[in-house]
Amino acid sequence: MNQAYAITKTQRVCPRKARLAAGLIRGKTVPAAVAQLTFCSMKGGRILLKTLLSAVANAESEFDVRRERLVVSEVRIDQGPVLKRAKPKNRGGRHPILKRTSHFKVVVAGE
Repeated sequence: MNQAYAITKTQRVCPRKARLAAGLIRGKTVPAAVAQLTFCSMKGGRILLKTLLSAVANAESEFDVRRERLVVSEVRIDQGPVLKRAKPKNRGGRHPILKRTSHFKVVVAGE
């Protein structure tokens, strides 16, 4: 079974929210996954769509398979580096603000 993948790193979206979009396409065929992500309104869905199309292009060029015969076999959203900011609070204190980032990995496989 031929597998091709694509990785997108350090995207400015929280991994917990991006995993919601990843759950929509796990195990689906590529045309169904593209249709699902095209109409998804989440920011993680837009980034995931670009990563999926890159993985499909890698599979088409490396293994010479058609897009319709590919299946999304694995979608991983890992936590990236965290940007640490602070907000001033009362009596000279501070409140941390954690701006989280994500790493996306999409693996497509031929049937």
